[in-house]
Amino acid sequence: MYHCFRLHRGQDLYEAVETYVNDHHIAAGAVVSGVGCVFRWRLRDATGVRVRSGEEDVEIVSLMGTVSEHGCHLHASFSREDLTTFGGHLLPGCIVNTTAEIVLAEVPDRVFTRAPDSETGYDELVIAPAHAKETMKDRRERR
Repeated sequence: MYHCFRLHRGQDLYEAVETYVNDHHIAAGAVVSGVGCVFRWRLRDATGVRVRSGEEDVEIVSLMGTVSEHGCHLHASFSREDLTTFGGHLLPGCIVNTTAEIVLAEVPDRVFTRAPDSETGYDELVIAPAHAKETMKDRRERR
């Protein structure tokens, strides 16, 4: 199943995708396409620590990642007026300028959750059959 929606000026790119996924109870999915533009951007670089941000009109030339009501992991690439491109781990704070057109593909019979990974130090993707659906909240309540 595909989900298609459009964001409008002033919406936060990350938060709007996350809200859509939560509102539609998408257990496992992937971003198929994301195009448009933002006037404020905020990304984490490959160090996993440094956050970079700016205020300028940039085109969204790619948006990709895994999405789930249990957590989203999104990356984006942006293009400046001179056509130089940059990208990284998408964070809240990327504000849509004119539009953002989003297409998500829902992955049937799967659920994506996140669990702490001692090797990376991050909550990493866990892929399970849909019948094994368990929320992070359920796990915390069991502890």
